[in-house]
Amino acid sequence: MIQKIGHRGAKGHMAENTLESFQSALYLGVDAVELDVHVCASGELVVFHDFTVDRITGGSGEVHKLTLTELKALKISNQFDIPTLAEVFDLIDRKCWINVELKGHGTAQPAVKIIEEYIDEKGWEYDDFIVSSFQKEELEKVSVLNPKINIGILTQASVEQAIEWGQELSAKAIHPHFSLLTEENCKEASAKGFKIFTWTVNHEEDIHRLQHYTINGIISDFPDRL
Repeated sequence: MIQKIGHRGAKGHMAENTLESFQSALYLGVDAVELDVHVCASGELVVFHDFTVDRITGGSGEVHKLTLTELKALKISNQFDIPTLAEVFDLIDRKCWINVELKGHGTAQPAVKIIEEYIDEKGWEYDDFIVSSFQKEELEKVSVLNPKINIGILTQASVEQAIEWGQELSAKAIHPHFSLLTEENCKEASAKGFKIFTWTVNHEEDIHRLQHYTINGIISDFPDRL
């Protein structure tokens, strides 16, 4: 069974990376949600995709230079709050697993810390999380800080490189863009022990084609299409 993973919640139905988007994904019966994190100026991990707030809020500036108070004063699509990672974890509450993508530099250490807190203090398990990134150095830090945390190697360039990095970091999964996938490289990655979670697949014909491949999950803006 190929797992349904909601991209930034259910981005096709609700403003991305908001609590409302993650709630929509849960309503749609996802197996997992994918989200993006940055460290803001006051030290909290916030769930936000871009490096600046300009595209989807009425504000401007880099996320890592704004405090949580300043970020909370902004509205996504004029109505939704920017959530902290803790707020999203509390909403999900183990109803599905969570793919935390490290966006900004310096995200590894605080991400490891909050995951450990939810495991040690709130009864979550390591399999409730996978930490992914395009940034090898951040994943290396995760691996050193806590090798029990599941790692996913993101790539938009090469499945072969993702496999290579995955072997170096003892990763659980590779996360290639769907356009990179072939029946052959999916079988190769699977044979080498990697799960394959591919992104971002929204069109019916692409979904149908990928469902015949040896993959484990599809990340989509429209998880209800999977």
